[in-house]
Amino acid sequence: MAYVKPAEVSDMMVDSGAAKTNLPPLQMVIRGMLGGAILAFATTLAFTAVQQTSIGLAGALIFPVGFVMIVLLGLELVTGSFALIPLAVALRKTTMSRMLSAFGWAILGHLIGCGLYAALYVLTITSMGSSPDAPLAQTLISLSETKTLGYKAMGSEGMLLVILKAILCNWMVTLGVVLAFTSQSTGGKIAAMWLPILTFFAQGFEHAVVNMFVIPAGMLLGADVSMSDWWVWNQIPVLLGNFIGGALFTGILLYLSHKKLVRTPAASLHQADAPAPGLGEGRSSL
Repeated sequence: MAYVKPAEVSDMMVDSGAAKTNLPPLQMVIRGMLGGAILAFATTLAFTAVQQTSIGLAGALIFPVGFVMIVLLGLELVTGSFALIPLAVALRKTTMSRMLSAFGWAILGHLIGCGLYAALYVLTITSMGSSPDAPLAQTLISLSETKTLGYKAMGSEGMLLVILKAILCNWMVTLGVVLAFTSQSTGGKIAAMWLPILTFFAQGFEHAVVNMFVIPAGMLLGADVSMSDWWVWNQIPVLLGNFIGGALFTGILLYLSHKKLVRTPAASLHQADAPAPGLGEGRSSL
């Protein structure tokens, strides 16, 4: 059957997370660069759909095309890895240092890919700088300022808000990664991935890799956003929130919901029930 049951998916999550930490740094950077650029393509496609239809949900319906391409091509999205690699670390399939290294190289790749696409896209929508007032240019400027200065104006409450929106975002994004494991067919994978990605994008949550394109693009177009505004009031807290949402709500809790439990042998029924193993004991199975 094309459907893969959740208990088997749990094992695949662990194996995938461990495998990612064994990739050479150059390969991780290249995968991250391509993944970031493709997600940026999807972001501008979604903005174009909203502009043409004046319907916000139209962008959310289309945006998952980028995520689908990234997963099917085996490229890297660090927000997806936030669910897989910490789980592999918890189960001692890889190390903390390898996890941090993988995250660092992937983020570097994303910054390169998103920055490259931002520069090329800005030149395109402004007709090589001759039409700075293009509608999509104004959209990027407004979003760039809202995603940074908007939180900054709220102070500590703004910082908490951006982290919470990032947690909710990556709870859904990482479900997209996991749902791709639930089917052995390309069509099934696409349909499964589409659901949570649409859900996150339609509600305006904060995604670190999307922001690696949106905010620099807005800055290139003249948004009143400084480098510190970008990193202090968005990029760093969003990365933190995305990590929490992925590692906790999808990685650890989803694994715990399907992991194999130790049963007391029949010969030992007279003894006290054996306690359930810790997170690192036993592999999930049917």
